[in-house]
Amino acid sequence: MSLRIPLVLLLGIVLAALIRGGSLKGGPAVVSMLFGFFLASTSVAPDINRFIIGVTDMIGQIRF
Repeated sequence: MSLRIPLVLLLGIVLAALIRGGSLKGGPAVVSMLFGFFLASTSVAPDINRFIIGVTDMIGQIRF
């Protein structure tokens, strides 16, 4: 059985858990979200996207 979760949803859940758990406060969370937003509009965004796709494909090929 394969479970597919969009990466943005998974990262949102982790971010919410960190904020709720007190490990990350609201201000730094907003700064990190803005950093990601503006990083997505730079010239390195396609390279980061290819890297993330490669890692997720590699993880998806692991058989337990």
